[in-house]
Amino acid sequence: MKREETVDYHIKSAWHAISRMYNQQAAEEGFTTAIGFVLININSKEGTPATKIAPMIGLETRSLTRMLKTMEEKGLIFKKADPVDKRSVRIYLTEEGRAKKEISVKTIMKFNERVREVVTEEELQNFFQVFSKIQSVIDEVNQAEIYKPIFEL
Repeated sequence: MKREETVDYHIKSAWHAISRMYNQQAAEEGFTTAIGFVLININSKEGTPATKIAPMIGLETRSLTRMLKTMEEKGLIFKKADPVDKRSVRIYLTEEGRAKKEISVKTIMKFNERVREVVTEEELQNFFQVFSKIQSVIDEVNQAEIYKPIFEL
């Protein structure tokens, strides 16, 4: 099977192209795509528990910790103890963080509008169905790995 015939090749190459496009636009505004995705997932009014952000965007907790530190240093976010659970920390956006979040949302919306100009609604629904099925396969494979015996007798 040629690489162009594999599902993962097309997913990976499309995502890399999208990511490069987003990073180019984010760089012009002084941040990165990864920071933009974090900003989008922080509630602008109530903040977001730090522990909820990594799973929402598919990041490892360690990577998020470093990113949040960088974002705090850049003045995009600040941390405060959760008013209900003092053991937990909530992440809030600064004014600068809100502005960068707005840029991120607009960039994503603009790209999606452009895609919808060339892809019919039916094609888009088929695309979403196919990706849902691919995600099911991934979930099955991951689940099988969890229950794989550590050693065999």
